[in-house]
Formats: sequence, C-alpha cells, structure tokens
Amino acid sequence: MTTLDLSRAELALIVLYLNKAEARDKICRAIQYGSKFLSGGQPGTAQTVDKNTSLARKVFRLFKFVNDFHGLISPVPKGTPLPLVLLGKSKNALVSTFLFLDQIVWLGRSGIYKNKERVELLGRISLFCWLGSSVCTTAVEIGELGRLSSSMKKMEKELKDDEKHHDELYRAKLQKSKDRTLALIKSSMDFVVAIGLLQLAPKTITPRVTGALGFTTSLISCYQLLPSRPKFKAP
Repeated sequence: MTTLDLSRAELALIVLYLNKAEARDKICRAIQYGSKFLSGGQPGTAQTVDKNTSLARKVFRLFKFVNDFHGLISPVPKGTPLPLVLLGKSKNALVSTFLFLDQIVWLGRSGIYKNKERVELLGRISLFCWLGSSVCTTAVEIGELGRLSSSMKKMEKELKDDEKHHDELYRAKLQKSKDRTLALIKSSMDFVVAIGLLQLAPKTITPRVTGALGFTTSLISCYQLLPSRPKFKAP
C-alpha cells in the first residue's frame, strides 16, 4: 500500500463523510454554537452568524421527522425491558414532534408563514420536546449501560483475564459500552443546552455556557458519524 493509495483512501473517507446530510448539519451546528459562545448573547457578527446558521440548518432537517416516526412504529429488539421500551418510544415521539414543529418555525422565520406569535409559541414547544427527548435518551443510555455492565461481568467470570480481551463478543460489548457512555455524556449536555435555549435558568446557564456545551455536543456528534477506517494488510 503506497502513500498515494493511503491518501486516496483517506480522501475517500472524507468525501463519504461530507456526503452525509447529517454530518453537514452537525458541522453547521458546531459553527452555530461556537458563534453563540463567542457572542455571549451580545449583538455583533458572531450573533448574526449564530442566527443565520440556525436558520440554514433547518433546511437540512426538512422531513427528517419521518425517521423518528418510523422508529416509533418499528418493533423493538426482543428482551428489551418494558421501561426502556417506553422511554425509547417516548424519545422517538418527542424528537419527531420537535422536528415537525421546527419546519413550521422555519416557514415563519423565512417569511412564508406570517403569524409571528404562533411561530414563537411553536418554537418554544418544539424546544420543550427536545428537552424531554434528551431526558428520555439519558435515561435509556443509563439503563442500557446497566444491562451491558451486568452482561460483561458475567462474561468476565467465565473468561480468564488473558482471554477476555481476545474474545470478540466481549470486545464488541466493551466498544458498545464506550459508545453508550459517550452518548450519555452528549444527551446530558444537550439537556442543559435545551434549558439554556429556553432560558429556564438564565443566570446560571448563560448564552456563553449554552454555546460552549452546544459546541462540545456538536463535536461529539461529528465524531459519532465518522466512517470506520478500512484495514490495510501489511505488504
């Protein structure tokens, strides 16, 4: 494998990544919340970038509510505890509602829908839906991490110390645990971001705090969407 071949492979991964609408949305989200952090809620260039990027992102999310609606009506894996099923379906319903209402907000802020008061009301309702979905996601991740931990402890008793790190099933569960831990951190931070956007605790969660946390969760989302790198055999 030559250096040129490696460069082509890396470039192909970048192209694959940027071809994802979700990835472009999360990059724009990082710009949006980074600008919010820099502006600190004060008028200026950074706040203008924040508002314009927020409006532009809504185009990426047109009809995206269908994804979570599909998740809402889809069957769950067998063996999933009922509380986790209910929390997962609640999360799907809340995210779907958030994304649907967000389209109406986009119509209002684009000047197509003229009722500004209703647009602002629907905007707040949509943010409360996102807040609720973050709570549900956090609870689901905690529950799933508990299930994974219990399963891994059983495997550790059956496997020797030098065997468990070579066992494919154990390694897969370990990686899944890491992924869910990262998702838990992200959902917990997004919960605070939603509180900041709703201005439920303006003295504690300032626009700068909201921007910093939103920027961090955006980077986490960008990382989660990275394609897996191909494994090259040594010559």
